Amino acid sequence: MMQKTPIAIVGYGNIGRFAAETLKSTPDMELAGVVRRTSSLNEPKPPELRNVPVVDNIARLDGVKAALLCTPTRSVPEYAREMLQMGINTVDSYDIHGQLAGLRRDLDTVAKAHDSVAVVSAGWDPGTDSMVRCMFEFMSPRGITYTNFGPGMSMGHSVAVKAVPGVENALSMTIPLGTGVHRRMVYVQAAPGHDFAVIEQTIKNDPYFIKDETYVFQVTNVEELIDMGHGVEMERKGVSGQTHNQMLKLSMRINNPALTAQIMVASARATFRQSPGAYTMIQIPIIDYMFGDQEDIINRFI
Repeated sequence: MMQKTPIAIVGYGNIGRFAAETLKSTPDMELAGVVRRTSSLNEPKPPELRNVPVVDNIARLDGVKAALLCTPTRSVPEYAREMLQMGINTVDSYDIHGQLAGLRRDLDTVAKAHDSVAVVSAGWDPGTDSMVRCMFEFMSPRGITYTNFGPGMSMGHSVAVKAVPGVENALSMTIPLGTGVHRRMVYVQAAPGHDFAVIEQTIKNDPYFIKDETYVFQVTNVEELIDMGHGVEMERKGVSGQTHNQMLKLSMRINNPALTAQIMVASARATFRQSPGAYTMIQIPIIDYMFGDQEDIINRFI
């Protein structure tokens, strides 16, 4: 019987729950435990974690080889540094595009110093979509690629709004306008006594929203609006060699947290096949994400 690699989940929101489900059906890895906020430990365990250790610090779990950082993006750098310094590999779905290259460089130094591996921004965008954009470009080096998200729920944007003072709950929807331009539709359940106009302006000034056309609406119950579906249409029109009008397209309709969790688990597998350091998904061979004998995989897909 194959010995499974113990993996911890840090954070137990939408992605964390799907990551736990994914690990149950993964042949070479298993859930070693879940790390949650101290306040969450006072709550009853979710039924699916009945037989799973739930702790407030990863050091309380035995034998963890890698951690899936299913936390809000802005807390990823702190958690990643801490765990890499412990010699634990990390995988995150950091999604602030303009800052992720710098984060990778910072974590690369930490990981190399502690013989550990990090995969940064292991989601579908940034992540697997980034891999496809690279493929599109080497297939057709001259041209333009447009990535159109949605319509659907953006987890990173929704979490960012929930962190705004006075917000009890929130949903951010991404609406594609074409040619890579998007509209953000934000629905906010405000706490009593807070000025909605202040909340609205804070959201519009946040780095997640400041570059997009953003509309903020006050609602009484966000839960009635939530649908975790999302999608992407990626298109490139370009030139291969000297031949014009090469049209490349990717289209997906997905459950956002389920796909993110699956990609993170595959990336955890890839960490054990890399030299110490921090990587984005485009730096890792595709075959390293896959379960099974490499020769069998080559025979199947080539």
